[in-house]
Amino acid sequence: MSGDLTFYEFFAGGGLARTGLGKHWTCLFANDISPKKAQAYRGNFSHSSELLVEDIRTVDPHTIPGNALLAWASFPCQDLSLAGNGGGLGAARSGVFWPFWMLITRMAEEGREIPIIVLENVIGLLSSNKGKDFQELLTVLVTAGYHPGAVVIDAAHFVPQSRQRLFIIAIKNNFPVPDQLIKPLNGATIWQPHGLIETYSRLPSFIKNTWLWWNLPYPPKRSIQLRDIIEMEPTGVKWHSEAETHYILSLMSPINLAKVKQAQNSGSLEVGTVYKRIRVEAGIKQQRAEVRFDGISGCLRTPTGGSSRQIIFIIEGSSIRSRLLSVREAARLMGLPDSYRIPESYNEGYHVMGDAVVVPVVAWLEKNLLQPLALSILDEVKELV
Repeated sequence: MSGDLTFYEFFAGGGLARTGLGKHWTCLFANDISPKKAQAYRGNFSHSSELLVEDIRTVDPHTIPGNALLAWASFPCQDLSLAGNGGGLGAARSGVFWPFWMLITRMAEEGREIPIIVLENVIGLLSSNKGKDFQELLTVLVTAGYHPGAVVIDAAHFVPQSRQRLFIIAIKNNFPVPDQLIKPLNGATIWQPHGLIETYSRLPSFIKNTWLWWNLPYPPKRSIQLRDIIEMEPTGVKWHSEAETHYILSLMSPINLAKVKQAQNSGSLEVGTVYKRIRVEAGIKQQRAEVRFDGISGCLRTPTGGSSRQIIFIIEGSSIRSRLLSVREAARLMGLPDSYRIPESYNEGYHVMGDAVVVPVVAWLEKNLLQPLALSILDEVKELV
């Protein structure tokens, strides 16, 4: 099977989608605009001549080799995120979906149709521009002859990080879909939450008529906890001074201070995470520090655009220590093994992780959906030959 399963990786970043797809898949072509992310990619995939560092708007389809079974595209989320500017697919960053789709279209015109398309983004895509962006994206898929379906996966099922993402998986309509991979909709599930179902209900009939409700099994109980990935002697970050820790505490509301007090009274070592956020209180914007001790970190973000970096709180009795989350810890939260080579720069490493897809989530999709779909397509092609 190795070598038969081929894919293209667009908006490749540090190659986390490739890592999740695993050893059965061969990458024929990868693309990203960032030289810094490309450095991380090449540092982890020694045979990475397939990586083209170039703006996708200028990529020539003739530079993309072969006929791949799958195209993976984790296109930029900034204009679709609830924390973004709401520009949607018409804005500069998330709008690079369109040059990507133009490449897919031009390859199809050359007789190189890609059977499986996977699009990954934030769940804000469902509501962006009152659902119009989601509908527009599905429209181009359906018009091009694909049957789309979608799942929402929270990485917290696999790693100790709260990170919901939308995955649109579309298969060309001239290939059969194995019966076990789809099922009738029977209410909300962990993979098809109410928000996705409500958005689907507002879609036009020509999209609904092609829609597939993907059937994924329930995930195993997560074994790794937040404290398992935290280092007492981290690399690349320093513990805050007592004054810095007190300042963070001073930004907490009474509710969050109560969480700290409860952690102190637990009698055990407690690990929490903190994000600084702007909240409106009595009509006034205030910076607040919000802490959680539920064994799960907040969603990793990139250290740009005003986003705060995640802070670690270690509490044991009266002792409270704080510091930034290290890049290695961030990599673990993304499900990467410690053998993954992280960038030396803190900001560059954090950017690679904050912009990426969680590896075990990709692996779960690969095992339970993408690989069975691909093998079914290969069987169909062999029968036609």
